[in-house]
Amino acid sequence: MTNQLLTTTEIRELASKLDLKPTKKLGQNFVTDQNTVEKIVRISNVTKDSHVLEVGPGLGSLTLALLATGAKVSAVEIDSRLAELLPITAKSKGFSDSSLSVINKDALEITNNDVKNPDVLVANLPYNVSVPVIIHILENFPSIKNYLVMVQSEVADRLAAPPGSRTYGSPSVKLQWYAEVSKAGSISRNVFWPIPNVDSDLVHMNRRNDIDETIRKELFAVVDAAFAQRRKMLRSALSSMCGGSEKASQILESAQIDPQLRGEALNVSDYVRLTIAMKKSGITITSNRS
Repeated sequence: MTNQLLTTTEIRELASKLDLKPTKKLGQNFVTDQNTVEKIVRISNVTKDSHVLEVGPGLGSLTLALLATGAKVSAVEIDSRLAELLPITAKSKGFSDSSLSVINKDALEITNNDVKNPDVLVANLPYNVSVPVIIHILENFPSIKNYLVMVQSEVADRLAAPPGSRTYGSPSVKLQWYAEVSKAGSISRNVFWPIPNVDSDLVHMNRRNDIDETIRKELFAVVDAAFAQRRKMLRSALSSMCGGSEKASQILESAQIDPQLRGEALNVSDYVRLTIAMKKSGITITSNRS
């Protein structure tokens, strides 16, 4: 596989060809180490029968390693220069045009109209958009059962955090409602160009089969309210949504949840039970987020 992958020299030559100066705004830190991209592909469990949705292919280091498995790859790249170059790079390495399609679009805007029924997501995501992108993909691509994303270590801790931990929050609950989430290895900052000032981790997610999409918006609104002010007890955090702390306490108790607990004490099942109890009580659940 090695001769089909990009070397550090080739990556810099491609960037020079485009007069590309990686920007922090787009989170452009490109993996230059062949062992790292092979490791990512190995952990992702991609096979020749997979249809991979890759977000943020950049100059193509990971894309080529995915193509080398024989899988079909649909790559979403927001930078038009990189999107135009990627098929040329893949062809120069011996991959057929039919194995790779490139979508020049913001990952937050893609739908099944852009990519038909992928079953694996592999992504190197900038920390500032990682959670919104993952949630968007989970909402819009139910065909994807297997996720492997590379994110800043701090974000990875948050996504995989258990209830009661310091890093457990709204993103943790939302992702864990959709999928079983676990950390799958660390990636040194030294394998990137330019070298970022943070380390990265791989996060693996297996989509659950029992997702009830009919309560998603209301569930997420409850979760956001519970974590809006972490120091508040749930009876206070949910008081405006429930029409007062007394009513909030009654609903929490009906869901077998102590009103004096804080949001970080509840697991996903607790939040589902609470949302259903609020709906049964006639509460109109809407999000305060724009």
